Amino acid sequence: MAEETAPIVELAEWFQTPPGQYALAWERAQFDAAVADVFGYYAWQVGLADMNLLRANRMPFKGYVGTETPSPESTTGWQSRVVLAQPEALPFESQSVDLLILPHAFECAAEPHNVLREVERVLVPEGRVVISGFNPWSMWGARTRMPGMEPWLPQPPSSQVSLPRLKDWFKLLSLEVEQSHFGCYAPACRSEKWLQRWGFLESAGARWWSLGGAVYLVSAVKRVAGMRIIGPAWKTKPKRARAASVVVNRQADGGFDRASRGRPDSL
Repeated sequence: MAEETAPIVELAEWFQTPPGQYALAWERAQFDAAVADVFGYYAWQVGLADMNLLRANRMPFKGYVGTETPSPESTTGWQSRVVLAQPEALPFESQSVDLLILPHAFECAAEPHNVLREVERVLVPEGRVVISGFNPWSMWGARTRMPGMEPWLPQPPSSQVSLPRLKDWFKLLSLEVEQSHFGCYAPACRSEKWLQRWGFLESAGARWWSLGGAVYLVSAVKRVAGMRIIGPAWKTKPKRARAASVVVNRQADGGFDRASRGRPDSL
C-alpha cells in the first residue's frame, strides 16, 4: 500500500500550479506588508519550509519550524535555523517568541485549536501572529464542495478554518485581531491565461464582495492585561468626619464649663 502523502506536502505541490501561483503571489505580498514593521528578536515560520514568507522582516533571528525538512536551497535561506516539530507542540519556552507566521498551518493540523493555544503560549506579551488560510465560503470553496467533481483545493472543506471561526477562537485567548484581508476573487480556473483575464475582479471583489476572496490573511496581537492593586473601599474615598455638637454652659462666675456637653444645666 502506498504511503499517504502528508497534507502539507500536497499543499506545497498545489502551490506550483497556476491557481497556486496566483494565490501565493497574493499571500507573499500580504505577508510582506504584515511583518515588515514587526520588531523584536525571534521570528518563526510554521510550515511551508520552501517558501520564506519572513523575507521582509528585519529581526536578527528568523527560523523555520514544521514537520517537513526544507530543501537544501531553502535551508540556506533559513541559515540552518530549522526545527522539526509538530505545530501542536512547539519546542519553545513560554513567552519567548516575538513573531509567528502560520501559512495554512491550521488546514494541515489534526487539532487546529491546539495549534492556536501553542501560539498564544509561546508569544511574548504584545507579540504578533500572522495566519493565512483558504476561505470555505468563496467560489473556490464552493467549487471544492460540488459533488462528483475533482477536488479543487488540496484540503477538503472540513479541514478549512473560516475567518469568523478563527476570530471566535481569538476571543477565547488573549489575542486581539489587528487586521484581516481577503484576496483572490478570480473564479476557479486552472489556466494562467484565464486567471489573468479575471484579474479585474481583485479590485471589484474587494469593494463589492469583501468576504468572498478565496484566501484570507489575519494578524493578531497577544494582549496581557496589567495588574492593578485595588484597596478596600473605605481607603479609596475617605469619609469626612462629622463635627460633634458641644454645648457650653455659662457659669455663675461668668466663666465657661467646657467639659459640659449635651443638655444644659438648669439655672
